[in-house]
Amino acid sequence: MSTQVLVVIGSGGIGQAIARRQGAGKTVMLADLSTGTLAAAGKAVQADGHVVTTRQVDVSSRESVHDLARAAAELGDVVQVINTAGLSPVQASPTAILAVDLVGTALVLEEFGQVIAPGGGGVVISSMAGHMQPPLDSDSEHALAHTPATELLALPILAPRAVPNSGAAYALAKRANHLRVQAAAVTWGDRGARVNSISPGIILTPLAQEEMTGPGAEGYQKMIETSAAGRVGTTDEVATAASYLLGPDAGFITGADLLIDGGVIAALRAGRLQIQFR
Repeated sequence: MSTQVLVVIGSGGIGQAIARRQGAGKTVMLADLSTGTLAAAGKAVQADGHVVTTRQVDVSSRESVHDLARAAAELGDVVQVINTAGLSPVQASPTAILAVDLVGTALVLEEFGQVIAPGGGGVVISSMAGHMQPPLDSDSEHALAHTPATELLALPILAPRAVPNSGAAYALAKRANHLRVQAAAVTWGDRGARVNSISPGIILTPLAQEEMTGPGAEGYQKMIETSAAGRVGTTDEVATAASYLLGPDAGFITGADLLIDGGVIAALRAGRLQIQFR
């Protein structure tokens, strides 16, 4: 009997919640750039009774992601892949955000699209920020969706003058995530697999707490206050959504994005909230 492998890239709060929700009966491969975060996450998930292996990865490097995909395939059938790796606007420069959040996601989709098992599924954790990005022209959307990952940063739309700050880089990267997932649904479908994205709103993780106490704290509080839910979300709620998208009940869903934001984007489009990325 072949071993089923669950790969979770990014071992923070959302990654761990999904690993716990999906990991029973599988080998859970946790991957992260930070060896300290990775060790702590591996210990925590293993303590819950899961079979866990860990591996360091730099998602901005094709070689590193390629090696991760091959290592996962050597463990057994790669049935589920979740990519949560990303940098936030308060953490990094526009260049770093584009390299990790945009190119990194593209590399994961390309490399794991070559090893995902028939009947398998993938989920990319994007962000509601991808729905805040102003509409792009069709040529730009096509380029972001289909340009090979290692050539993405050469696109004029991603040039430094076109992406002046980290907030703009983050929103554009997350919009590109939606486009890359939609494009990858075709190639993953050739293998009999599905892939979708989730765009969470404000989820209470250590990263969100850092954001909410930083320069943008007032903006985050306004988003919470104007949203229909009037609260932040939890990692368990994201894990529940991922479980649905990865499971048989979502068998007709691929190339889609599921917005889980408590109504922030609804408030934005209703004119109750104003956000500027540029």
